[in-house]
Amino acid sequence: MTLRIDITGLPAERLRFAASPLAELTAMLHVLAEPGHHPRLAGWAGEVWSGLRPELAERLREAEFLWRSSRADFLVPARPRQTLAEELDDVDRIDDETYVAAALTTTCGSNRVHFAAPSPLSDATARERALDLAQARGALQEAFAERLLADPAAVRARVRHTLEQCAEAFFDAAWARVSVRLATDLRLKNDLLKRQGIGAALSSVSGAVTLASDGDCIIVDKLQDNATAAHGTGVTFIPSDFGRPHLVVIHAPGWQPVVQYPVAEPSPSEPVPLETVTLRLEALAHPVRMRLLRTLARGPHTTGELAHAWELSPPEVSRHLAVLRRAGLLTTRRRGRYVHYTLNLPEMTTLGTDLLAAVLR
Repeated sequence: MTLRIDITGLPAERLRFAASPLAELTAMLHVLAEPGHHPRLAGWAGEVWSGLRPELAERLREAEFLWRSSRADFLVPARPRQTLAEELDDVDRIDDETYVAAALTTTCGSNRVHFAAPSPLSDATARERALDLAQARGALQEAFAERLLADPAAVRARVRHTLEQCAEAFFDAAWARVSVRLATDLRLKNDLLKRQGIGAALSSVSGAVTLASDGDCIIVDKLQDNATAAHGTGVTFIPSDFGRPHLVVIHAPGWQPVVQYPVAEPSPSEPVPLETVTLRLEALAHPVRMRLLRTLARGPHTTGELAHAWELSPPEVSRHLAVLRRAGLLTTRRRGRYVHYTLNLPEMTTLGTDLLAAVLR
């Protein structure tokens, strides 16, 4: 499973390495929403939550779909600026249809859902489809989608204000600490790009990012097979201290390709009994079960959603989920008539950082 970014004829200078305050804030918000993905940052997340004003904590929960299981495209900018305010100004310049489409893709929780044309802001059928998908995700998602479609300007202003409040509450202090580390990484990457070329620079980003043998394509090990092109736009690489182990790639139609990669060191894994490891590795040996697990790493999904995402029959998905449950790699929760399956991150972590990173990419 790979994402291919076509860079045929792309000058080396159109491959850009730059730090982004907004992208790093988004990575921090993901940590706060999914601390289980980031064991080394659990203490930081606990301290931040305990110090948040109740109003801001509620705002983060009501909009967490923009950064929890995946990132809304407009939160990982292709043209990073020096300050968060400048990047938020750039977000404000995005038209409503583009903003809403990106927000709904994350809110509705499917990597196969795209809201391009017709727009749910103007087409009743597209609107109902978006609301149905959001409803299946939960009451908070449905309420957020309803507000977004009813008054996008108000929701956009509220999201911006929330991010500005985050800057005061925790981001500014954290950014002052990590920006030096990010600047050091950027010097290394840009030096490699200048002296040794694109291949060397990509190899330093991640073992999951490589240059094709013909030099015309960047290959990224990701959740699903997909392709995009960087002709006329270039590719932006953004380092992240809070992002490990995630490798975030923006590649939707209409958006310039962006890769946010981690620079932090991994945490050591703890050993588990051999019998347990054997049971879990046998469960993961089937490629379909690995695909399902990587999807579930993005957030809770129903059997029907998994079947739709991977074009499988619900009975086939159920059989694979049963194997993963017996291995202790999944948990379940019933919400009305829906049963949601979730990756058991603590148990997955015991299998090792390489496997965890592969699943969470």
